[in-house]
Amino acid sequence: MGVSGSGKSTVGEALAARLAVPYADGDDFHPAANRAKMAAGTPLTDEDRWPWLESVGEWMEAQVSTGSVVACSALRVAYRDVLRRHVASAYFVNLYGDVSVVRARFAERKGHFMPEKLIESQYATLEHLGPDERGITVDFALPVTEIVEVVVADLERSR
Repeated sequence: MGVSGSGKSTVGEALAARLAVPYADGDDFHPAANRAKMAAGTPLTDEDRWPWLESVGEWMEAQVSTGSVVACSALRVAYRDVLRRHVASAYFVNLYGDVSVVRARFAERKGHFMPEKLIESQYATLEHLGPDERGITVDFALPVTEIVEVVVADLERSR
């Protein structure tokens, strides 16, 4: 979980490979209307997000026998609650760090529907993991391999 540009897809793919479980990118579950709205620079509303989050949760639930990794913003507790309704044991990796790193990553991005001008709205929406939520917060400026190892170690401790 995290803001756009935090490395969710890159870390998610690497983590799924390390754990040998299926991977999905939450962006792939967005309907065309959501993508068009974001591409136009308009932040999504909760009404836009609920069906999308249900689709992500349904995919997670279908993978529960093997486990899975999904790159999904899940910025608010209420959004994570939707995912937990599908998989109560969901573990969240909050990729968080300085906005300047995200801005630099956006400068390198080509062809993504999310415009840089929505970064601030994502930071404003973000609700960090609460003490009752299963997961870990990791600095997204760390190397991907280090993030994966930190997450795997925490997963092993939390089992």
